[in-house]
Amino acid sequence: MYDVNSKCADDFINHEEILETLAYADENKENIELIDAIIEKAKKRKGLSHREASILLACPIEEKNQEIYKLAEQIKKDFYGNRIVMFAPLYLSNYCINGCTYCPYHAKNRHIPRKQLSQEDIRREVIALQDMGHKRLALEAGEDPVRNTMDYYLKSIETIYSIKHKNGAIRRVNINIAATTVDNYRLLKEAGIGTYILFQETYHKESYLELHPTGPKHDYNYHTEAMDRAMEGGIDDVGLGVLFGLDKYRYEFAGLLMHAEHLEAAFGVGPHTISVPRLKHADDINPDDFDNGIDDDTFAKIVACIRIAVPYTGMIISTRENQKTRERVLHLGISQISGGSRTSVGGYCEPEPEDEKSEQFDVSDSRTLDEVVRWLMEMDYIPSFCTACYREGRTGDRFMSLCKSGQIQNCCHPNALMTLKEYLMDYASPETKAIGDKLIAKEVLNVPNEKARNIVLENLRLIEQDNRRDFRF
Repeated sequence: MYDVNSKCADDFINHEEILETLAYADENKENIELIDAIIEKAKKRKGLSHREASILLACPIEEKNQEIYKLAEQIKKDFYGNRIVMFAPLYLSNYCINGCTYCPYHAKNRHIPRKQLSQEDIRREVIALQDMGHKRLALEAGEDPVRNTMDYYLKSIETIYSIKHKNGAIRRVNINIAATTVDNYRLLKEAGIGTYILFQETYHKESYLELHPTGPKHDYNYHTEAMDRAMEGGIDDVGLGVLFGLDKYRYEFAGLLMHAEHLEAAFGVGPHTISVPRLKHADDINPDDFDNGIDDDTFAKIVACIRIAVPYTGMIISTRENQKTRERVLHLGISQISGGSRTSVGGYCEPEPEDEKSEQFDVSDSRTLDEVVRWLMEMDYIPSFCTACYREGRTGDRFMSLCKSGQIQNCCHPNALMTLKEYLMDYASPETKAIGDKLIAKEVLNVPNEKARNIVLENLRLIEQDNRRDFRF
């Protein structure tokens, strides 16, 4: 029985409810009166239910789809402005005991080289990332309780935060590791992580069990209930995501929104981020073996409908997608992207030899961080390296209340400009710096409060003339 407040995965991601939702969407996908009413509700910026959003996703009427895209773009601007947060993944280990059929790290893959970064390896990788200009990392690792222990993760986080190289520093560490216990989530919180990220892969339980035939990840309920345990452990910023292409995308879309609704109902805090990865080629993995792939048009509509349904959430797109695809969905809802990424264990400090490749998936956007930053600015986006909310305690319900009211812009826009200025001074190419300085000069005039604007102007001067760093509202 569907129960959004239940702590049981079978209740809050209820199979029958999803099937009824999809049937309801099919019945009403051309019901213009209902679609118009849903769009009008969405314009209030309070979000939509999984049923309402599923109708919009199923709608084949081009005129209405254009209204959906236009509204998604406006909601993105209202909540996140023209800022795009930058991050990079850091793979700690690809040792894994799971049997996931879509991931090259699966235990039966005998030809991929298995690696785990030592603390000294991590130090070298982090310095390389700092020298690129990154301030925010997402740690990734396979599930191996012998090698990839909680002690290893905690030590790695401590190492990362301790490294100060030139003007570089990693100011926020997010972590994407296997589902664990409340006590372990409490330890991660105490270690100072930002967001705990865990992709569901698929919400379709029968498919999930087939796709995860062996290993701890086979336990659907334990995996799906991980965010509840993370919240109970004090982590109030969590990140959801499915791997589109494993099962039917409309089923996944409904399940994803139901998960967001559950977190809101049970804890008063929805997902801090939602990621939208698509299945891609990787060592030992051919995406053509899976018959649920989605085309670019469908992908764009999914992004737009998530943005409308969950207006407050940050939306993430990785280097799984190429430049063209990323450019298309940026204005529809994406607020965070990676740049200069490596999906291998190591590789930032020096490239992996061809016979030792350990990527989790093929990177489709191989541009450097500087090229990505310049590209964003050429489209009038502000690349942001800001981590202020996490470091000022604006997490969980405190962040959500500011975001939903629109007040977060008063902090995020100035902070984006100041962290971009840091990047331009310390890491940017001359061409990128010239474009960035012009953008900052224009955007600083958009800081509405005169006192705040004067503070930003003074801080920008101190960054450039006195080599000062780390200003934040």
